[in-house]
Amino acid sequence: MSFLMIFALAAFAVIFIIISTEKINKTIVVVIAAGIFIILGIIDQETAFLEIDWNVIFLLIGMMIIVGITKKTGVFQYFAIKVAKIAKGNPITILVMLSALTAVLSALLDNVTTVLILTPVSILIAVELGLPPILFVISEAIASNIGGAATLIGDPPNIMIGSAADLGFMDFIVNLGPIVVINIIVLSVVVFIFFRKKMHVPRDRRARIMEFDETQAIKDKPLLIKSIIVVGMVILGFVFHGMLNLEPATIALFGAGVLMLLSGKKEVEELFHEVEWGTIFFFIGLFIIVGGLVKLGIIEIAAQFLLNSTNNDIPMTSYLMIWVSGLFSSFLDNIPYVATMIPLVKNLGATLGDAQVIPIWWSLAMGACFGGNGTLVGASANVVSAGICSKSGYKISFLEFTKYGSIATVITLITSTVYVYLVYLH
Repeated sequence: MSFLMIFALAAFAVIFIIISTEKINKTIVVVIAAGIFIILGIIDQETAFLEIDWNVIFLLIGMMIIVGITKKTGVFQYFAIKVAKIAKGNPITILVMLSALTAVLSALLDNVTTVLILTPVSILIAVELGLPPILFVISEAIASNIGGAATLIGDPPNIMIGSAADLGFMDFIVNLGPIVVINIIVLSVVVFIFFRKKMHVPRDRRARIMEFDETQAIKDKPLLIKSIIVVGMVILGFVFHGMLNLEPATIALFGAGVLMLLSGKKEVEELFHEVEWGTIFFFIGLFIIVGGLVKLGIIEIAAQFLLNSTNNDIPMTSYLMIWVSGLFSSFLDNIPYVATMIPLVKNLGATLGDAQVIPIWWSLAMGACFGGNGTLVGASANVVSAGICSKSGYKISFLEFTKYGSIATVITLITSTVYVYLVYLH
């Protein structure tokens, strides 16, 4: 192993330690580290910019603008009150309902878009109930990563795997839909066990919520109608983006531009204030750092070792793929990791037969998606949720998210291992 490889791995470990202690803002840490990677030649500037997933970056910016404008109509307060009243003010019921809704929407859209829409709603509900919003936000971030695994478009790794293995939209629903449903049910049970004692709401506060008139929350009805139309068109665009041959980022940016025009604001600076620029630059820095690790071949060496260590045994490779993918995806962005694994699995398919490696493809998808819950930086949805929560005055620490997320990851990887055994290898 070269000096640069050792240095890059050591630097990556130090970055995570600093982020976990939160002595320095995480965005500052990754931006400085990305600069060091470029200065030392671990990755050159041109390659560094190519490693940034601009589709993710501009998808985030577009949706943040759309959600920010929509928020001004009061529609999130409306839904917050409506959900609370349907659940009769019971906080655990509300939390389970929102988590399930997050999972469903994450399968139909993508997990980042879903948390951008639902996190503000959850924060408002928690505040009205007098509860810490952090518990709601963490639960929904975890649910978004689980739900996103159910479809081809729910999580970027699925799109990559579907293209490489020639797997369609229904293939993902049929093969991963059942384990996603199982894991959401398990998550609901875990949420109940962990959070029920922290969810005490006095009867008078519940009664007060039932008296709220949600229609009074709507502040700008004309803008609400425009926002609903634009959001509806953007969602349709996400669902059919493959047929339209358009990336989600293009659809989100176009929708943001249209809604900015329809909002009637002549000065756009106020609208751009809705963008979580700290979150955006955190992702840019992280993409460059992970790109450096990929360029040095560190991830490929680890992945190759994984496949060689099983001696091409399909069951063992499938189980190991779930757990190693889950571990990698807890600490690294799962997009470059999956990009590295795809050619290795394809080569295995060329040797053993494409039909034989189908369980390995599904194991890769489950591990990459469910593993994102392992730490705060394991998935885009986690970082975005934490950014929105922090902007509302409620900070989610790296360790606090990891405390709950790591438990969810271990449980979902266990259920995935059993699922693969029963469905494909039994």
